[in-house]
Amino acid sequence: MNENTKKKIGKFISLILRHEPQKIGLKLDSNGWADVDELISKCARHRMSFTRKELQEIVDTNDKKRYTLSEDGKRIRANQGHSIEVDLNLQPVEPPEFLYHGTADRFLASINEEGIKKISRHHVHLSKDQQTASKVGARHGRTVILTILSGKMYRDGIEFYVSENGVWLTDYVDPKYILQ
Repeated sequence: MNENTKKKIGKFISLILRHEPQKIGLKLDSNGWADVDELISKCARHRMSFTRKELQEIVDTNDKKRYTLSEDGKRIRANQGHSIEVDLNLQPVEPPEFLYHGTADRFLASINEEGIKKISRHHVHLSKDQQTASKVGARHGRTVILTILSGKMYRDGIEFYVSENGVWLTDYVDPKYILQ
């Protein structure tokens, strides 16, 4: 499978598992898991054909580690970023003292006034390093990296979680916890 095809299929799977399983008639369980065989067959009906082996390659090589296959390889789910209701069974974890959020400079005024909101997602996404935050922010325009006082937030009683692919998650970041 060439890189362009792999990327195209990966984006489609991400759309389906995170936002629109109904687009192909796929059923997710309450924890966001889908049957791999059903995903493959229903994607094929929508002109996105791939084999189980190719799916494994997409999961293994995705630079953002967006997906997880169950240990038996029969189920798959997105690790985070859902706009649909799923329970990823995340447990609260103490974060490092600082986490980072990459965004576009055009959003700064709103963030300074209202904080960082999850909007249509389940959580606000934060990065453990500035390099990753920069990559995230670059998708939205001229990048600004915000330093989040995550240790202080945690000590103030705010919960954090870590997805299986290492993305830090929280419900909201108040402006008082943001450094620029």
